[in-house]
Amino acid sequence: ASHLPLDLVIVMLGTNDTKSYFRRTSYEIANGMAKLVGQILTSAGGIGTPYPAPKALVIAPPPLTPMPDPWFEGMFGGGHEKSRDLARQYKAMADFMKIEFLNAGDFITTDGVDGIHFTAANNADLGRAVANKVRAILDPDRVSTAA
Repeated sequence: ASHLPLDLVIVMLGTNDTKSYFRRTSYEIANGMAKLVGQILTSAGGIGTPYPAPKALVIAPPPLTPMPDPWFEGMFGGGHEKSRDLARQYKAMADFMKIEFLNAGDFITTDGVDGIHFTAANNADLGRAVANKVRAILDPDRVSTAA
């Protein structure tokens, strides 16, 4: 309880769930995210505390890009299509659950060395986008227009 109250919980998951051996559709991945969000929204700030549950922000990871390594390509067989559909599924889930949503794919790509991870520049760009979104959620009267 030392970090309570939480104002906002940010969750960005899903890329690894697109791996072929998990055999999950993009909808099933979003359904798993919905379960996590449900835990956040019903946390009421912790057991025995008067704090309200925090707000939730779900960030859809950017779609996978071509992978130069055949091992990764096999590991993520079918994952490119699923990763492209995650933003749509997460947005539908966020709208249904009335929570905040951000599509990382609107700001960055997975153009790191392996088609999965980010570059340093990607991280900085996404960091600015997330910071602006968080400001808009927590202090909508003082939203920065800078990207």
